[in-house]
Amino acid sequence: MNSSIDCKSCHNDQCLIKKNCLTEEAIPYLEQKLMVKAKKNQPFILEGAPVHGLYFIYKGKVKVAKTGINGKEQIVRLCQDGEIIGHRGFGVGQFYHISAVAIEDITLCNFSNEVINSMLQKVPQLSYNMMLFYAEELNRSENKVRKIAQMTVREKVIDAILYMNRKFGQTNSLLNIQLSRKEIADFAGTTDEQVIRVISSLKKEGILIAQGKRLGIVKLDKLKNEIKEHNFFLDS
Repeated sequence: MNSSIDCKSCHNDQCLIKKNCLTEEAIPYLEQKLMVKAKKNQPFILEGAPVHGLYFIYKGKVKVAKTGINGKEQIVRLCQDGEIIGHRGFGVGQFYHISAVAIEDITLCNFSNEVINSMLQKVPQLSYNMMLFYAEELNRSENKVRKIAQMTVREKVIDAILYMNRKFGQTNSLLNIQLSRKEIADFAGTTDEQVIRVISSLKKEGILIAQGKRLGIVKLDKLKNEIKEHNFFLDS
């Protein structure tokens, strides 16, 4: 369906399109974008499917995953308003190398391959900032590989919880994102049984609280201190 979202009035000030494409030469391309909606738990990118452009999250939360050994899912990113989805498949092949699923009801802006290619050629500022974005993504991926190799199971789970807190924050002492224990395990690179055990221990220690599937951090400094040697400030 055609988009009814005006980039000029968009609330996502960090969106690469909002930041770089409000110029005269970009306006015709903005008019060609599509608005896409997905319900909670609905996939909108399938791993191995033909690439059909880039998505920018207008509103909502998304998990991005890859299929690993024996079909096990590995969540590689958690995304929210203003972020890009599908960039790993763009420009390097004909198929997506990831899947993307709505964590909650979401609204997305989609630019086709042809439109985004033309924009990158006609809007130098967008091309430059897209290059910086890819460089930062590579840095995050490399740091995540290093951390996963060096961390214990407990540290991996703590790192995942701190990442969720940095990215989404807390309201009324609960994280502003709800993931199942399996999803936390898929993101942390461990098993749901191990996640359940670690969370149970952290609750007994008075560091975490839980309300259904939602977690809350009670003693943030203590949680940070457990993985300080891994430099958790490197967002991954």
